[in-house]
Amino acid sequence: MNPAARQGDDAAARAANSQLVRDFGLLIKSATRLEQSIDTALRRECGISHTMLEVLIRLHRQPGERVSQRRLADDLTLTSGGTTRLIDRMEDVGLVHRVPSSKDRRVVLVTPTDEGRAVFLRAATVHARILEEYFVRPVADDYPRLTSALSEIHKALREDAG
Repeated sequence: MNPAARQGDDAAARAANSQLVRDFGLLIKSATRLEQSIDTALRRECGISHTMLEVLIRLHRQPGERVSQRRLADDLTLTSGGTTRLIDRMEDVGLVHRVPSSKDRRVVLVTPTDEGRAVFLRAATVHARILEEYFVRPVADDYPRLTSALSEIHKALREDAG
């Protein structure tokens, strides 16, 4: 290997092994594994996915509120097609139903069913248990600092995108 290529390989290895790259990788791996743990527990104990729970969380934030599919897609960072398929599956198993908007016929609103509310309450307990075990307990004393830091990261990214 010529010296220039070796030098390039060494520089690439340093970049790939930088502390910043490793720290971000740790954040991504931790978030992914936490999400997988939540999803596994929800599927086993409640028969729903983590993404379905996220829809139910959004639908229960304000009692009686109906949320448009478009708003759900934005809140969950899903495509409109992905949201439509997700709501189709949730409607098929009786968790939600769609209603047309009285203000705009192009808008479809989603609301939880009684079954959806009951499943949500069971799932919220499972969700809280997993979060407490793997998100809060390992960093107990540093939890407020962690959530503050995550909030600042989210704020910076939101401002940059806006």
